[in-house]
Amino acid sequence: MASTLPYRPLRITDADVIALIEREVRERQLGPGARLPTERDLAERSGASRTAVRRALANLEAQGRIIRHVGRGTFVGPARSEPAAPLQVQATSPAEIMAVRLLIEPQTMPLVATAANRDDFVEMERCLRGGEAHQEHEEFERWDAAFHRALAAATHNALLVQICDTINGARHQPLWGRLKKRNYTQERRQDYLRDHRDIYEALLDRDGAAAQAHMRAHILRVQANLFGAEN
Repeated sequence: MASTLPYRPLRITDADVIALIEREVRERQLGPGARLPTERDLAERSGASRTAVRRALANLEAQGRIIRHVGRGTFVGPARSEPAAPLQVQATSPAEIMAVRLLIEPQTMPLVATAANRDDFVEMERCLRGGEAHQEHEEFERWDAAFHRALAAATHNALLVQICDTINGARHQPLWGRLKKRNYTQERRQDYLRDHRDIYEALLDRDGAAAQAHMRAHILRVQANLFGAEN
């Protein structure tokens, strides 16, 4: 009898789960506050593991597209304008990413201080709390990126948001991920959280100069931690 190879199902990615959720919302025309299927249902329907489903939901939660309540379920988040497609960028190095961040992010803080509205500050606070609630590297990175995107969105400048999304996209490259993970400690996480809180508090006071100084110090701290050199 001829031998047969064991069946190996195709690996279902987090993106596949996200696509399933997006299709569910679109086809059922679910509005803000509508309940989404449970983790178990999503795992069964997508063929993904519960771990993959949780990662996908965590990504959507950090983006503000869903809201999760322990013991109650998962719900569609508030309506948001669809982001424009990020600018195309070729493979880049962590050093190049940090150089661009240092050039751009501190300079946007005075604009945020002027343009941010109540909803923007609510979103910033949501992202701050998300970072404070998650200690593992991957989860903290997700909320860190969400906080910086919330700052860009608060400029109400579509091009700046595109640039932020492009930078965040570059941060998904494997080299960046390995470098950040290797340099991640709870002490540094606490430093970053304090930096984020200082930036937020300065923006609440509409103090663009202070927010700019805090952001510059934050980016320089991250840069020094990543590359082991003072700047």
